[in-house]
Amino acid sequence: MADVDHFRILLIGNGGREHALAWKLSQSAKVEKIYLVPGNGAGIKCFGPTGKAARMEGSKTFAKDFMARWNIPTAAYRNFNDYETARLYLESVSHKIVLKASGLAAGKGVILPSTKEEAHSALKSIMLKKEFGAAGDEVVIEEFLEGEELSFLTFSDGYTLRSLPPAQDHKPVFDGDKGPNTGGMGCYGPPPVATLQMIEDVHRTILEPTIRGMRRERYPFVGLLFTGIMVTSNGPKVLEYNVRFGDPETQTLLPLLSPDSDLAEIMYACTEQGLESVRVDVDPKFSTTVVAAAGGYPGPYVRGDAITIDPPRDVEIAGQVVFHAGTVLSSDGLKTAGGRVIAATSTAGSLENAISAAYSLMSTIRFQNMHFRTDIGRRALNRELSLPASSSSPNGHALSYADAGVSVSSGNDLVERIKPLVALTARPGASANIGGFGGELDLSAAGYKKPPVIISATDGVGTKLKIAHAIKKHDTIGIDLVAMNVNDLIVQGAEPLSFLDVFSCGKLDVDVAEQVIKGIVVGCIEARCALVGGETAEMPGLFTEDGGLYDISGTAMGAVTKEAQLLPDRGAMKAGDILLGLASSGCHSNGFSLVRKIVQERAGLNYNDPAPWSIDEEVGQSLLKPTRIYVKSILAAVKKDLIKGMAHITGGGLTENVPRMLPKHLAAVLNAETWEVPNVLQWLKRTGNMTEAEFAMTFNTGLGMVIAVAEDKEVLALQELRSAGETVWQVGKLAERKGKGCVIENTQHWA
Repeated sequence: MADVDHFRILLIGNGGREHALAWKLSQSAKVEKIYLVPGNGAGIKCFGPTGKAARMEGSKTFAKDFMARWNIPTAAYRNFNDYETARLYLESVSHKIVLKASGLAAGKGVILPSTKEEAHSALKSIMLKKEFGAAGDEVVIEEFLEGEELSFLTFSDGYTLRSLPPAQDHKPVFDGDKGPNTGGMGCYGPPPVATLQMIEDVHRTILEPTIRGMRRERYPFVGLLFTGIMVTSNGPKVLEYNVRFGDPETQTLLPLLSPDSDLAEIMYACTEQGLESVRVDVDPKFSTTVVAAAGGYPGPYVRGDAITIDPPRDVEIAGQVVFHAGTVLSSDGLKTAGGRVIAATSTAGSLENAISAAYSLMSTIRFQNMHFRTDIGRRALNRELSLPASSSSPNGHALSYADAGVSVSSGNDLVERIKPLVALTARPGASANIGGFGGELDLSAAGYKKPPVIISATDGVGTKLKIAHAIKKHDTIGIDLVAMNVNDLIVQGAEPLSFLDVFSCGKLDVDVAEQVIKGIVVGCIEARCALVGGETAEMPGLFTEDGGLYDISGTAMGAVTKEAQLLPDRGAMKAGDILLGLASSGCHSNGFSLVRKIVQERAGLNYNDPAPWSIDEEVGQSLLKPTRIYVKSILAAVKKDLIKGMAHITGGGLTENVPRMLPKHLAAVLNAETWEVPNVLQWLKRTGNMTEAEFAMTFNTGLGMVIAVAEDKEVLALQELRSAGETVWQVGKLAERKGKGCVIENTQHWA
């Protein structure tokens, strides 16, 4: 092979795969310049297949016939270019099938129907409705292979081949491999199923015969061959060939390429039939990529949404890379410009740590309607060794914790499921890596250079849980849990930093617990605090094991600098100070024992009945509307010294909570005519025939927070809170106390 000192490289394409290639090529000391273009070029050394060799990807029919000629293991198949013939064949088969548009279909031309009706509908869409255009002029109908799918990326100069570690892609758009197929929502590698013996089998039975067969048919393959493999009970079989780097496999695997292996040299060696002379080494690590897509993808989606990466990725962190795909840099910042927008890749010494780090990195990326899967790599972490059964004993079988009704494996499964979710809550100072004995928080990294005052709060959500149990909706109750705690922190002027939860049950339902934790994660992200740990307590005998019941509680920790004023600042309060009220989202999380009594006994409603107070909602769904989290809006006002004190309106309503922020000589005088009471609370008061006094002592009456501000800061406080998205009213003033600490005037307005 000719020795070349410097390369100038033309890289064709503009996706995440191309970003990864450019990133890796730029690390080569021999690369002088890289040109990135979306078009084509000529007159240069080409790392890529000839037109004839490209048929391995361009025609599924051609590829299947090639495999048959060279005895390469693949699924049984038939090719069709006539719809009626294909329809009759489809009607005749009884086994599960896969439909493939023979031509190029942007990675979406493979359909896995679950029923015969779906298969016929898909065939019609491909061949008659031309959903994939000319790619559907011919179709391949093949048997459905069951097993684990792997991707092999193999460099070839037409004679020699060198593969990167196998990877496992996640095609469906939603968690649990649900929803339509995409170009790829994430990837990890190498997966546990890829043993050394299995890799050797793939090379011997598939990759080597493929390269040899192409050479003997006089279209030798030069470039990168992507081979999709299904590891079946009868050994590995080919699903498909692509004649280019895979996406997102490229983003996952190139970071594993050893610094001693120069990608530019490898590519050049392939074009010179000199691959044998260069090193293709990989680091003994694991890699994970999580892809963030625009909302609606793979269907219609919006372009032009602003992207923020916090903190900005000006300097690459070891083992972490953000790869851009559907993005564009405009005059007013980074914007979305595609379906799959951006990807977070991390490498680590273990797969578990690589997955966790990738999700931590993803937590720094934000754009409107951003969507990504939260279970990338879960299938690998869920692989467990089968243990032999215990031998018999004269005293009966050997007892285990499971015999007592506690499933350790279920608890472990839950932890592995939620690790990627929890990682999304990471913030400066807290990595949100769960699974240890305690959660870590570095106050200096969180921005506190001097020891601050630590504020803690703990709470639950009460009998609102009974409604979640009744209608089996568990994905929002965790938001309530976070809200009840962080709202108690913020009234003292504290910035929430970390959160811990306790999930207690009789028998652990992992799916239910995962939904609860998802809600906690959503709440933590909204409150900008890290979920640093928790406890899952399975307690048979204390809870009804078969009832699916559980309870949750949480603890939040926050901090205030010693230079700042702890709230409430009772010494600064005086008669004439203004009281502002922030709108609640509904019942929040208090008074639900009475709520349930009014709904079920007084009104005779079921939770799935239409809500009398809301046209488009059912009773249960409406009552589970989460408690509003006020952290972002209030913290901004606190930092500008606009607030003297706050009351979080929880159990005890206005009359019990507002006085808690006041000095003993002052009272709050509220005017009930100045704020709006939500429809659900109006209905509960009316249907329950509640007195005004009872209503004000039980429910929030429409105010989630009451804030005391100086009269000369009222306008600034209103502007600050409203600009942050809050609905705010001037609801009263402070006055000299003559009796009760909270006086509500004009309560007849509630009648």
